[in-house]
Amino acid sequence: MSEEKQHHGLFHHHKDEDKPSDYPQSDGYSENTETYGATTTLEPEINYNKEKKHHKHLEHLDEAGVVAAGGYALHEKHKAKKDPEHAHKHKIEEEIAAAAAVGAGGFAFHEHHEKKETKKEEEEAHGKKNHHLF
Repeated sequence: MSEEKQHHGLFHHHKDEDKPSDYPQSDGYSENTETYGATTTLEPEINYNKEKKHHKHLEHLDEAGVVAAGGYALHEKHKAKKDPEHAHKHKIEEEIAAAAAVGAGGFAFHEHHEKKETKKEEEEAHGKKNHHLF
């Protein structure tokens, strides 16, 4: 094989264009704008709908994890009764699965509150104010 056609593996295909430069790249714009001596920082626009969708998606995945881990824990509990010779092993696996279910439930709870917080931030950003009378 010639040197041009040799393959050195999956992660060894580097070209000169792909190598990072030692100098920072600039597109001509800066994040700071200077007007009459005052410097202001431009903040990026936050896409609240995308953020709410992301937290909702993670919450649903975690709920599925709770169901899967809980089901596996019940399965191992059943196997411990049916297979007394290996009951200790099944009990340990049941406890591990139960702990995983609790952890996934906690993370789902966390994501639910993150979703609510994002909704509240969106309402505040768009001028809606909550007036608490009591």
